[in-house]
Amino acid sequence: MGQQMVKTYLFTRYERFWHWGQMVLIFILLLTGFEVNGFYSLLGFETAVNIHNYTGLTWLVAFLVFIFWLFTTGEWRQYIPTTQKLFSVALFYAYGIFKGDDHPYPKRKEAKHNPLQRLSYLGLSATLLPVQMLTGFLYWSYNSWEAWGLTFLNLQVVAYIHVIVAFAILLFVIIHVYMTTTGHTPFAHIMTMITGWEDLEEDEAAEGWEVRNYKSKIQQIQEILEKNETVKE
Repeated sequence: MGQQMVKTYLFTRYERFWHWGQMVLIFILLLTGFEVNGFYSLLGFETAVNIHNYTGLTWLVAFLVFIFWLFTTGEWRQYIPTTQKLFSVALFYAYGIFKGDDHPYPKRKEAKHNPLQRLSYLGLSATLLPVQMLTGFLYWSYNSWEAWGLTFLNLQVVAYIHVIVAFAILLFVIIHVYMTTTGHTPFAHIMTMITGWEDLEEDEAAEGWEVRNYKSKIQQIQEILEKNETVKE
């Protein structure tokens, strides 16, 4: 507190598009998926199944594009897990935030996610989403199991895993929505994900353990070329 806040462009257009697009896809999948499993009747079973299947395939393709983007831009380093300050961040959200304490992990452009977020997002992207997409694809392609040599699988087990992970994703969404209200204003984080800009503390340099050689290979090559051009001049 007391430091000057500087408006910083934090999230690119693609990041915001992926965030909101995934939100819509997950909402549709949860809505139709729970209806398919008989929790309620809203769209009708057949309609819910068709919408669920096409939305699931769209989500799978979008997720693969996101993974490609992560590794070609170097943004995957934003999700490297760490225990540094993890306990401090957990204590802050447990009770420090209610006392008006400062956040123990100031956000930076090169280190957007605090240690707790890194673990949460990595767990979601590397575990829950792949399992959900794999079980969903297997469920959808059940009639091809024999041709693919997958008769050892049990459809009921696949279905149970799919539903359990769906509830886990729903729980994550609920917690995530709550956490969006913990900025310096209740809608600050939401506006950041709409505009891409956020007010960050001035001159807060990221520490080495946060960055972890954040720059992508492309960025490193560009910097080397720029230095060579400078030397020639």
